[in-house]
Amino acid sequence: MKIAITGKGGVGKTTVAAILARLYADEGHCVLAADVDPDANLGMALGFTPDELSMITPISRMRELIAERTGAGAETFGKFFKINPKVDDIPDMLAKEKNGVKLLVMGTIEQGGSGCVCPEHVMLKQVISHLIVRREDVVIMDMEAGLEHLGRGTSSIMDQFIVVVEPGERSIQTYRKVKELAADLGITKVRVIANKIRSRADEEFIMAKVPEADLLGFIHFDDDVTAADRAGRSPYDISEKTVAEIRAIKERLVKDHA
Repeated sequence: MKIAITGKGGVGKTTVAAILARLYADEGHCVLAADVDPDANLGMALGFTPDELSMITPISRMRELIAERTGAGAETFGKFFKINPKVDDIPDMLAKEKNGVKLLVMGTIEQGGSGCVCPEHVMLKQVISHLIVRREDVVIMDMEAGLEHLGRGTSSIMDQFIVVVEPGERSIQTYRKVKELAADLGITKVRVIANKIRSRADEEFIMAKVPEADLLGFIHFDDDVTAADRAGRSPYDISEKTVAEIRAIKERLVKDHA
């Protein structure tokens, strides 16, 4: 199962990604969670401590490793390099495990703007392609709203491409933009999880904006998720209600995948 989760900042996609990863891990699956969001909060949501996270260097900042794999040396960095570097050993070499989930922090490209063709971008894109195409693990990617790291060949074979939204027009606009970007990559089906639902009116708002076939389910607002964030703990260990709702969504994903 290969799942990419995206959405605008603050909608709770990291919470969804982390709880899905923990659910699969508790069932005995080998799970690799890739943090492709520049904010890089997935580790905390999985249960890593701040001290443990401080020891993790994002792949995009591993300049020596990137230079070694792409052939971009001090004089050629950013000019001439391999576009298909060896990455098959990267997940096992760099991933850190907690609560049965292996975390791989991808990082972001801080220079060159979106879509830059540089050694860092090539490295990240190649690692993501490897995760999607070659590995047997359940792979869950916590992504930003942009899809720069996904290529047409790999994104088209994702099992699930999910946008997390909240009841608000800005969030819906992000969902529509993601659908447009996904269509450019050959992704014709984008699923939706509606988070932070507080009322029937919120549910009706979402149902009026999202096609019924694409709506995976609702996650209702839960103070325990906020409490987990304040405590620096995984919501999986605190919010029984949210875990139950995401478990039901996961069962629908499994049924669709069968």
